[in-house]
Amino acid sequence: MSIRPASAPAAVVGSTRKKASRRTSRSGVWATVGIGFIVIYCLAPFYWMIVSSLRPDQEIFENSWWPRHPSLENYGAVFSAKNSFGQGLVNSLIVSITVTVVALAVATFASYALARLDFRGKGALLLVVLATSMFPLVAIIVPLLKNFSDWQWINTYQAMIIPDLSFSLPLAVWNLTSFFRQMPQELEQSAMVDGCTPGQAFRKVILPIAAPGIFTTAIIIFIGAWNEFLVAVTMINNPAMQPATVLLSKFTGASQFNTPFGSQMAAGVVMTLPLVIMVLLFQRRIVAGLAAGGLKQ
Repeated sequence: MSIRPASAPAAVVGSTRKKASRRTSRSGVWATVGIGFIVIYCLAPFYWMIVSSLRPDQEIFENSWWPRHPSLENYGAVFSAKNSFGQGLVNSLIVSITVTVVALAVATFASYALARLDFRGKGALLLVVLATSMFPLVAIIVPLLKNFSDWQWINTYQAMIIPDLSFSLPLAVWNLTSFFRQMPQELEQSAMVDGCTPGQAFRKVILPIAAPGIFTTAIIIFIGAWNEFLVAVTMINNPAMQPATVLLSKFTGASQFNTPFGSQMAAGVVMTLPLVIMVLLFQRRIVAGLAAGGLKQ
């Protein structure tokens, strides 16, 4: 008499696999729904800015999902001669690029030294760096205005660049210090065994590996400097030197009782669109920089 093996274990395994498959599919559905909700929540205001910027003045208060008569007249008004918005964009670009380059140049070397060198007071120094970024800008804007007036820096680029650097540098130093700490010291040691000097090891080995973290920090600094308003509106009263954020707040309509919502929305789209495109184009580098903890010591 032959004895057949029981088929119950196979049935149990099949049932378990089906349950796991169902759980996975449900998790995937909920993840997709969650991501979709986040995307809609974040991009809905920007979409409404675009729609409002395409509405003529007589339709600006309509609530339709798309304007009945799309028009580019608001964009023409933004770049009209009376607003000087084009020059404002140039000023914002000059300030943002300068702040980003200087902050990265200083923070990269300072962060590498803080991550690699052991000296007395390093923890206190990092604490001071972090505390510096916690000062509210409103509390120091008046002393800055007094000093810059004495130095005749009003209506100059450095009046916007120096305060931006004072808040960008601590952030850059803190981020890059954490990033360099994740990189094993054996990288430099191996490079020096192969004949590199410490400077060459830093330039040829460390910097290429640190590129994602540096790039991510650069984007964060650039966006912060691009959106800065309080320092610029306080230190700059010459329209030819004012950045785009200040000029946007001074848009006027046909009369003092007419607020040009359409032109303001169009200017907001012009200022926001480059940042959105930049983030979308370089999202892989940004993710790589944020996930820089992959290298273990």
